[in-house]
Amino acid sequence: MRHCGQFFVSTPLVLAFLFAMFAGRVAAQQKGQYLPGQFGLNAGVLPDPGFTYANITINYSADTLKDSHGNNTPINGTYGVWAIENLLLYVPDFKVLGGKMMFGVIAPTFANGSLTVPQFGVNAGGYGVADIFVQPITLGWKLRRADVWVADGFVAPTGRYTPGATDNIGSGYWGNQIMTGTTVYLTKNKGTSANLFTDWEQHGSREGTNSTTLTPGQTFTMEWGVGQVLPLDKELHKLLQVGVTGYDQWEVSDDSGTQPNGLPASLNPAYSVHAIGLQTNFIAPMKGLNFYFKYLDEYTAKAHVEGRTIVFGGSYTIRFPEQHAQASH
Repeated sequence: MRHCGQFFVSTPLVLAFLFAMFAGRVAAQQKGQYLPGQFGLNAGVLPDPGFTYANITINYSADTLKDSHGNNTPINGTYGVWAIENLLLYVPDFKVLGGKMMFGVIAPTFANGSLTVPQFGVNAGGYGVADIFVQPITLGWKLRRADVWVADGFVAPTGRYTPGATDNIGSGYWGNQIMTGTTVYLTKNKGTSANLFTDWEQHGSREGTNSTTLTPGQTFTMEWGVGQVLPLDKELHKLLQVGVTGYDQWEVSDDSGTQPNGLPASLNPAYSVHAIGLQTNFIAPMKGLNFYFKYLDEYTAKAHVEGRTIVFGGSYTIRFPEQHAQASH
């Protein structure tokens, strides 16, 4: 069975200030820049040589805030983010170190977020164009029973950000992300696969109110999935892929700097969140098309909101002529 997957690079977390306001009622937490839920099935598969356009639409919503022990807090409110991301990817038609190269950028990202906490009189939100994510280098290899890649990318804080404002769209700081993707084929025809994506985030400092600066702690994210491809026709021109996916995210180092209230940022508790869900893909390999839908429910969290993530969209690859001819056979 011919396997044709999807590939999505990471994106900045838009409207991180909303999370900070919500969680800040317990501790002035500052989340990282990667919003989990974007990888799953085919996490290690790069596009064919050529140009790829992909769309990722993400909706995250939560109405529960967990404390540092994973217990519900008495704070009642709603936290939501919509983001529409546009990805442009280029894979040249030559190899480096025996594998593919890829260059990618996420821009523009249109975002809309809202936060309401009635008991504290909080009603905030904003919309606009969020930060830019650039992935200048990716190297990927196709092995006999696996596809793997490694990459480095950075977030440029181009989105609107003003210390203390309630309608910010950008995160307000630079970030770097070291990422890997792996797809292991469990069957000879490559129809059954196990997948893993990892992302290690490092963050720059962000200006706050009262002449303070804060650097969010480093974050590690792991996303996984196990899937099965089901042919929809005898020619394998139309494929359905279904599977179970999930994500796990941890803050792995302390915040540094000073909170607006003058206390050391290192006093903030480390956050974590874990989710499991389902993914389905419709793939037309010969046409370079892929459409997908994911639903993930967060089942536990610490010092973090707990909610659910919905992701949907698609991708289209314009292959180089030689690659298109190979795909037709």
